[in-house]
Amino acid sequence: MLDVLQLKHRVNRMPLERVREMVEELQLEGIVTESRTPFNRQHFNTCFAEIEALLQRAGYHRQLDVVGYQGLAYALFDPARWEAVEVLRWLRDFVEEARVQPAS
Repeated sequence: MLDVLQLKHRVNRMPLERVREMVEELQLEGIVTESRTPFNRQHFNTCFAEIEALLQRAGYHRQLDVVGYQGLAYALFDPARWEAVEVLRWLRDFVEEARVQPAS
């Protein structure tokens, strides 16, 4: 397991090409889920400032926030476009729909 300093170093050294698609999605929709980012839950919990700095280097200069749903999924979002409660509801629906689909 990586320690916090290793995680931060990895984020700081991440190539911008790895985050460009996510930046485009944020600019378009203002929200992106963990499954569509190169970051996992541990990154969000320990390296959020570094993630923001990386996205700024990649061309995303708006404020970011992150919400999680029951430790199952996370989403980065633009708080100027979305309320945290809206994102949380959307994330809940996203997780619950994924739970139902395999059974169908």
